[in-house]
Amino acid sequence: MRYSGSESEGPRMEAAVGPTKGRARWRPSCNDARYFAVVCVCALAFAALVTTGDIAQAQKAAPFFQGKTINYYVGFAVGGAYDYYSRVVAQFLGRHIPGNPTVIVQNMPGAGSLQAAGFLYWNAPRDGTAIGTVSASLALEEALHTQGVRYKAAEFTWIGRITNSVEVALTWKNSAKTIEEAKRREVTMATTGAGSPSEGYPILLNALAGTRFRLISGFASSPQGMLAMERGEVDSVQTSWDTLKRTKQDWLRNHDVNLLFQCVTQRDLELPDVPTTVELGPTKQAMDLLAFYTRSAEVGQSILAPPGVPADRAATLRAGFEAVLKDPDFIAEVAKTQVALHPAPAETVQKIVSDTTAAPRAITDRIIAILHSR
Repeated sequence: MRYSGSESEGPRMEAAVGPTKGRARWRPSCNDARYFAVVCVCALAFAALVTTGDIAQAQKAAPFFQGKTINYYVGFAVGGAYDYYSRVVAQFLGRHIPGNPTVIVQNMPGAGSLQAAGFLYWNAPRDGTAIGTVSASLALEEALHTQGVRYKAAEFTWIGRITNSVEVALTWKNSAKTIEEAKRREVTMATTGAGSPSEGYPILLNALAGTRFRLISGFASSPQGMLAMERGEVDSVQTSWDTLKRTKQDWLRNHDVNLLFQCVTQRDLELPDVPTTVELGPTKQAMDLLAFYTRSAEVGQSILAPPGVPADRAATLRAGFEAVLKDPDFIAEVAKTQVALHPAPAETVQKIVSDTTAAPRAITDRIIAILHSR
């Protein structure tokens, strides 16, 4: 798809979502004026984190992008949250980079996006014309020595975070209705394969919380897993809360699904009655392990480029991304889809990634042992 152009958490930007009577609850809709006011405050707060040095570097790189094409690689198939966020940013990015390069989105699914991550690290050009969005668990998988990891997450050139990740596990209405029921009966769950949190979370919960998830691997994206669940081929799937709101509001209205848990360290404001993965740990040690694994949600839907991108071009990409967040057309486009934005600058993402890859061996070794004992 082609688009042409001529500590740490910031304010939350949200598109309006109507009230529902389903299990999943979110805040009532706001009028457009209030929505745009919140968005503007968030964008201005993010902009304040961009240094004057970044702006100077961006101006230096301006001539390079004239007439160029930027390839934006997405590590998952079409239809999910990673694909959506990447495409909506790509639609406006070219107009905010001096020289107005064309931005082309290319999907590169495989191994829970580790294939795309390896490509960006080893094979993609390092001149600023290749960027991407891959799994939020990128650094986590490196720390856990996951098979297929061929990169050093802290060495990527981080551009910024579009939003954090709020993943939820849901079951179809005739399956387990609560996490307690999932401890008493087997629940089949569609996953996107090793290296994906869609496998990591149920494996850890089976070992630490006593759930009985049975994984069915090989799905290219969470929407494929959702379709399989609707058809009765699996009982459950893990997907982003934004994807569920954006594409399956009828499921929520009709009580077709049950939300078992959310993969964050603190309950999302829209999901006050859904337990977090951390809460499910029966002991402090279990909660600590789940908290470490869950922190990848803070990396969220981030944009990165290969290592070694020249500083002036990296600054240009960061400034362009920051400008997209303030673009009224971008804000209006996001407002149509009932999703939330919670952006963060490159420095914030870089720190989360570096801290994750430097985690204590006692934590990572225990998680590795659990994941490999499946």
